[in-house]
Parts: sequence; C-alpha cells; structure tokens
Amino acid sequence: MSMAARMHSLLIALTMVFATGCFGYRIGTRNVYRTDVRTINVPIVRSDSFRPELGVQLTEAVQKEIERRTPYKLADNSVADSILSIRLTSDSKRVIAETNTDEPRLLETVVAVELNWTDRRGMNLVTTRFLPPGEITHYFAERTDFVPEAGQSISTAFQRNAERLANHIVDQMESRW
Repeated sequence: MSMAARMHSLLIALTMVFATGCFGYRIGTRNVYRTDVRTINVPIVRSDSFRPELGVQLTEAVQKEIERRTPYKLADNSVADSILSIRLTSDSKRVIAETNTDEPRLLETVVAVELNWTDRRGMNLVTTRFLPPGEITHYFAERTDFVPEAGQSISTAFQRNAERLANHIVDQMESRW
C-alpha cells in the first residue's frame, strides 16, 4: 500500500472515531428541550405583591421567551401537555446610594418567584441536581439597579426584572445533559 493510500485510510479512520465520539452532542434548539412535551400552559402569575401589574408583566415576558426560544407552543389549560405555574413571592425596592441632600441616587429592585413545571400527571419536568428528590418547587430572584436622575424609573426596573426572570425560567426548561 502506498503512503498516500495509508494516509487516506488513517484520515477516514480518524474521522469515524471523532464522529462517533461526538454522537451524544446536541445541535439546534429542538434537541436542547424535552421531546415528550409539545405544548405548555402558562397561567397568569399569582402574585403575593402589592404591585399586581408585576404578575402580568412576568407572565407576558415568560410567554414571549417560550415562544422565542423553545419549540413548545402555548396552549389552553385543557389541552396543554404541561403547566408552568409561577408565583411571585416578593418584590422590594431599596436605596443603595444617596446624594448629600438624602435624595436617592441609586436604587435596587428585587423580585423573587417560585416555579413549578409539571406534566398532566403532576410529575416534575425540571431536572436539577440542586433540589432534593421529590422537591418540585424552584426559587429564583432577580435584582436590578436603576438611577432616577438618568431618567430610569421603578417601572423600567421591574420590567427588566421580569425579562431576566423569564430568561432564567426558560433556561430551566432545557434538558440536562
């Protein structure tokens, strides 16, 4: 066998080894998310807050993020394969820095939520190594700073919180490797 034929055979063998070695990798969004779920119901976020609009903002942000990033379709509760229940447990605003005249210069908002994603049988669909076995409630909190002097408001800060929380929630919907 000539040297060129040996190199060609070696190249083919190495290609086969590398191709089978990467067999478990996933490409594209369809392989990142669960294949046994096609539809999801996201009811209005229950809110323990005195700011009722936060639940609606978070619901809209989560629904948009699901539609944008996942292969799942939003569906009515009666026909959905799974239900994503979210409860807004707390929200707060506090002053981080003040001016010499005690006017707030930098403020922080914090929003905390509980999350349950279950199928029709009540089985937990979020798999994580951080929860004890049998626990189905996940807890998330997001903080955002805002500067009133720069034209930022508490409304825009809470909207950013909702968008960031929606991103974290959809991240948890990805399948674990």
